[in-house]
Amino acid sequence: MLGKLRKDWFSNVRGDLLAGLVVALALIPEAIAFSIIAGVDPMVGLYASFCIAVVTAIVGGRPGMISAATGAMALLIVPLVKEHGVNYLLAATVLTGVIQCIFGLLKVAKLMKFIPRAVMIGFVNALAILIFMAQIPHFVGISTMTYVFVGITLLIVYVLPKFFKAIPAPLIAIVLLTAAAIVSGINLGTVGDLGNITQSLPMFFIPNVPFNLETLQIIFPYSVALAIVGLLESLLTASILDDMTSSDSNKNKEARGQGIANIITGFFGGMAGCAMIGQTVINVKSGGRGRLSTLISGLFLMLLILLLGDLVVKIPMAVLVGIMIMVSIGTFDWSSFSYLRKAPKSDAAVMLVTVILVVATHDLSIGVIAGVILSAILFVAKISTIRIYRRELDHKTLFDVEGQLFFASVERFVESFDFSIENTNLIINFENSHIWDDSAVGAIDKVVIKYRENNNVVTITGLNSASKKTVDKLAVYNDVNAKLSTH
Repeated sequence: MLGKLRKDWFSNVRGDLLAGLVVALALIPEAIAFSIIAGVDPMVGLYASFCIAVVTAIVGGRPGMISAATGAMALLIVPLVKEHGVNYLLAATVLTGVIQCIFGLLKVAKLMKFIPRAVMIGFVNALAILIFMAQIPHFVGISTMTYVFVGITLLIVYVLPKFFKAIPAPLIAIVLLTAAAIVSGINLGTVGDLGNITQSLPMFFIPNVPFNLETLQIIFPYSVALAIVGLLESLLTASILDDMTSSDSNKNKEARGQGIANIITGFFGGMAGCAMIGQTVINVKSGGRGRLSTLISGLFLMLLILLLGDLVVKIPMAVLVGIMIMVSIGTFDWSSFSYLRKAPKSDAAVMLVTVILVVATHDLSIGVIAGVILSAILFVAKISTIRIYRRELDHKTLFDVEGQLFFASVERFVESFDFSIENTNLIINFENSHIWDDSAVGAIDKVVIKYRENNNVVTITGLNSASKKTVDKLAVYNDVNAKLSTH
């Protein structure tokens, strides 16, 4: 226990401290931007980022992962804020946390095994594209010097680490270029252009909403959506971080941790949030590995606002854009292009559909769910091939069935038999097949009954124990007087 505590918190103190500072600086414009998307005061997003980062650092299941206010969650709450106001948003945030805690206790993380690799690759690539697209309004068509500062930032973050690694390159870029912009007086867009920052700590208060069934009816649909999207993003990000760091994490604990963080956030004036893959990648690339990096990112965020708020608002957006472009490049799975050529066409199609839907809708849940469904449909289509081979044996007609018999293959199964046969002993052999569901049993019934109508004697053979149990329980032909033998 003590060893794990030391590993999670104090095995990488210097790296976690510096990475946390870089993440904190990058969180500020994002939190403000997401607040604007949601239609709330910028401090709602900043308070959320502070609370969620600090709480998940302590109770989350994935060390080194950054959770805060996110764009996906902000998009979901726009109608709620517009129709009912901020207090209903805070109440929905608390309920979101409660639902996520319940999901965690129900071990919802086990559902992650149903997300195929193709969907995971599509999810990562879509996020990389969305991160890049989100930067375009902040530097395209602004000014020549904006392009210059973006270029210099990229130069620093890519070239400097080859010669100097003691301090994260993104942090050096932010400090140097912010100082250069202030001293030179160059006219650049800054963090302060996104919204006003109030230099004050969040205070505990209970959302001012009626505690009745009507309020529950209003916030419950939003809270369920927020809980699902938040956990989906968080668990997928945790899995990606597992791969990046060659380590493992407790996904059910992460689900509960996200829930606890959102409950606390709602009572401190923050909007619902979840894991952020962009900030998580920044953290890892800046040397962050442990829980300390997540904690420091939240604490530094609040410290920067309280003590250096006047200076923080002067950070050029061009510098942060350069850092986020680096993140998008690092996040994108560049091996995907060879994957498209080498992978089965069905997997390639699933990856592309996931990417296209996420990018088109800006909704990660839609893309991932659609990818999972498409993958399931293609899998069903792949295994629904069933073949019937006919042969004559000792004055008997034998049908050998090969393949999985279930709802998707029953039509082909029935069509494969010749029902013109009369007055013959027929054997249907399922030695190389498996009976999966009621539709399969119904198809067998149909075939048996049709052959009996032409005075044939039908014998079912080769059923494995599970298939025989299903057939004995559901088959109609077992309940009639002319009961058939099964072997």
